Amino acid sequence: MILIEVFVYAGIIAASISGTLVGIQKKLDLFGVVFLAACTALGGGLIRDIILGQTVPNAFAKPQYFMVSTVVSIITWLFYQRTMQFQSTLIITDAIGLGVFTAVGSYSAIDHGLKGSFLIISMGLITGIGGGIMRDVFAREIPFVFRKEIYAIAAIIGSITILFTHGEFTKLQSLYICFLITTAIRIIAVRYKVNFPIRNVNDKSFLL
Repeated sequence: MILIEVFVYAGIIAASISGTLVGIQKKLDLFGVVFLAACTALGGGLIRDIILGQTVPNAFAKPQYFMVSTVVSIITWLFYQRTMQFQSTLIITDAIGLGVFTAVGSYSAIDHGLKGSFLIISMGLITGIGGGIMRDVFAREIPFVFRKEIYAIAAIIGSITILFTHGEFTKLQSLYICFLITTAIRIIAVRYKVNFPIRNVNDKSFLL
């Protein structure tokens, strides 16, 4: 499980960078930037733990997660121009974060003794994309996952693999399979520009 913990931190780092960049672009002060980074990195897990009835969510029970997010956010804020030169790297690390959070979220439901397929998939999805939704809502943007990118679907498919593998493989193997599939789908979608179609509405009368 050490490798999974390493991946969790990789996901926190990637999500924190993402939240920091959005905060800087929205011209927030340093506190706002750090707060937005923490929401992005920890928000999905926080929502998941509350739904699962965990008395103290991991976001508070493990302060090291918040500390890592804060340090990464401040470093990104200090070296903003240099960070913006590595957009391709950020896409890959973001995909890794999505894969990690989806796998951990899905298996958290199983660890709590829950067996409903819909619930397990939902926990994976919420953990994977919840932080990004919180980031965009606080930044007053349409959440990234509701636009054309293949993002939430990758998390859903990854969560489904947990349903088929957790009884056939060890927990660690099942987590790795979910992680690899989710990450691969996201990277392939970005690499080959695979998106969901959107409808262009030219007639303003259809808009509320």
